[in-house]
Amino acid sequence: MAVEPLGQQEIQDRLVSLPGWSCGDDLLSRHYAFGGHPPAAALVAEIARIQEELGHHSEITLGYNTVGVTVNTHSVGGKVTELDFALAARIEAAASAHGARTA
Repeated sequence: MAVEPLGQQEIQDRLVSLPGWSCGDDLLSRHYAFGGHPPAAALVAEIARIQEELGHHSEITLGYNTVGVTVNTHSVGGKVTELDFALAARIEAAASAHGARTA
């Protein structure tokens, strides 16, 4: 089954289940803060593992005690799809397990 871009209302409806995530310029995005660099770096490693498992990848920015994530689906022209929400949900669960808080 082909992946299709989601409509704006569908995106807004799905964002309700992902507090802290937002959508703008055809990107789902979220920033996390940590008590220091090691837990932030550990989340990046966990996100990389999840992405490989799903075969779907985001852009990740690692700061001293922050991690930023943006994701969309390149194969449909850089639009937001169900794949992006599946990845975001997995990232959100991993971030919580690593002690992340809203940046």
